[in-house]
Amino acid sequence: MRFDLDMPAWKWPFYVAKHPFEGFEDLRWKKAYNMKVALVIVLCLFLVTVCQHVMTGFLFNTTYVKIFNIVPLLVQTIVLFFTWVVGNWSLCTLFDGEGNMKSICVVSAYALVPYIITQVVVIIASNILERNEEAFIIFFQYFGILWSVVLMISGIKTVHQYTIPKTLIAMIFTVFAMVIILFIMVLLMSLFQQVYIFIYTIYTELMYRFSL
Repeated sequence: MRFDLDMPAWKWPFYVAKHPFEGFEDLRWKKAYNMKVALVIVLCLFLVTVCQHVMTGFLFNTTYVKIFNIVPLLVQTIVLFFTWVVGNWSLCTLFDGEGNMKSICVVSAYALVPYIITQVVVIIASNILERNEEAFIIFFQYFGILWSVVLMISGIKTVHQYTIPKTLIAMIFTVFAMVIILFIMVLLMSLFQQVYIFIYTIYTELMYRFSL
């Protein structure tokens, strides 16, 4: 028998994190997908990634802060996340999935909560622990990743109503779809850059001719 799950939207990510298997079923049953909370989580992922590079203790920080660049971090977090969502959504029809883009985005974001929390712990611990206590840092890093992977599998399984094997296959194909999407994005950016250079060259030449 289910207990009352009429909780505020911000509590759902923590609830599904504590209940990896039935949590997403309860989320789907209550239709409690909240896009605003999901977007806040994705933003937190980006901010935590930035903090990892600039606030990790110097004993454990391999980033050269003087050449710190925020663009790769945007790609590694926000761009990759939404590429995952689009890739999974685009494949769900091929695999007879029931999820829409909103539900995929929400469950994927909720699955990131353990990773974000453990990374905050790692950042704090890296400024306290000694070099010979690095094992604790590594443990928390991989624990957060593993926990989030389990949640991601559970979330995708629930939102599409798949079996575990079909979920794993769909996720593998989603990664391939992400590679294709990113490749197309790079090609388009290169094309737009070439068009911009061509138009700018023509404009510069015309301005030069008219100025004579």
